[in-house]
Amino acid sequence: MSFVETFHRLPLGQWRDRSNAATPDKVLQALQGSGSVMQRFMALVSPEAENHLEQLCHASKTITQQRFGKVIRLFAPLYLSNECINNCQYCGFSRDNPILRVTLEVDEVVREAREIGSQGFRNILLVAGEHPKFVSSGYMETCLKALKPTVPGLSLEVGPMETDEYRPMVQAGAEGLIVYQETYDPEIYQQMHTAGPKKDFDWRLVTPERAYEAGFRRLGIGALFGLADWRHEALALAAHTEYLLKTCWKAQITLSFPRLRPCAGSFQPLTHLSDMHLVQLITAFRICFPDVGLVLSTREPSSLRNGLIPLGITMMSAGSHTEPGGYTGAGKENLHQTTKGRIIPLVEGSSEWDNGSAQATGQFDIADERTPTEMAEQIRISGYEPVWKDWDAAILS
Repeated sequence: MSFVETFHRLPLGQWRDRSNAATPDKVLQALQGSGSVMQRFMALVSPEAENHLEQLCHASKTITQQRFGKVIRLFAPLYLSNECINNCQYCGFSRDNPILRVTLEVDEVVREAREIGSQGFRNILLVAGEHPKFVSSGYMETCLKALKPTVPGLSLEVGPMETDEYRPMVQAGAEGLIVYQETYDPEIYQQMHTAGPKKDFDWRLVTPERAYEAGFRRLGIGALFGLADWRHEALALAAHTEYLLKTCWKAQITLSFPRLRPCAGSFQPLTHLSDMHLVQLITAFRICFPDVGLVLSTREPSSLRNGLIPLGITMMSAGSHTEPGGYTGAGKENLHQTTKGRIIPLVEGSSEWDNGSAQATGQFDIADERTPTEMAEQIRISGYEPVWKDWDAAILS
């Protein structure tokens, strides 16, 4: 049975009611390890648990140091393409947004990766919109083969594919796959995704299992907070995590908690996840799932990221660009604009061209603009060690 069948049987409404009704005793019992994983998680994300946040933070910090030590793994995203055939109301790459788009040539991808590597990174996340004309499995495989000799840690965040499409990417050097469900509320999911293959909620939901079957050794999941009620998303994400830990046990599971950021299209969040509730969320996941990696991106402001370093986070991005060519300016010669999916070439000298200084549109605005060096120094100041490389294929040979 896949998680699709399991998910549609989950009593999420009942779980949320039980969470809202949690008592101080239930929270303390959860902190002491009493009850099933989901029972404990319900208590720790409850309104009552807000009164015990200091205890959650202390427990989360202790568990993280026991399981991971005092280290933070650093990575950088490398955007290959912002072409997309999906209409997602909250995303800057949404098909109908009239933005400047480009798909990098393989040699441009290598140039971007070299620049990222010069900043210290040895773990790179390759990101692309979903567009079979521009971002095919063959394109991804070619990029991976070009990067593998110099980048020991390569992961993907691309449109969902079949298992047989993933296998060549694993063989070409990809070790991880990231796929966020965006929202675990099927009704809101349908409202947010109005065109393209991403409309299929169930197809996306089972993607980690297809990736695991293909051989990926890291699987990353998460919800995009700002669409549905945060406790509903948290409970569903916890159930998904528990399922993957049992069925995909050979892979490392990582979780992300991205909050909506300003982007092209000017979408306004439907719900709000406060800083306090984000802390509660992260610590609850660490306490209930002590061995999963917890990821924090540059979506969050520097002051908050500094404070979260010791509270359960194990992976952080730094110096990020969310536009293709953001690190070196690659791809500027091939920029074009789209209007409702129709390509409109830029005319040199036009207002869109902006005298040759135009660049591809990013997926969203980042909040933490510190350089990788500054981020690494902050990690050290916090008493932790920045890790640029934690994996090499030679380990297996």
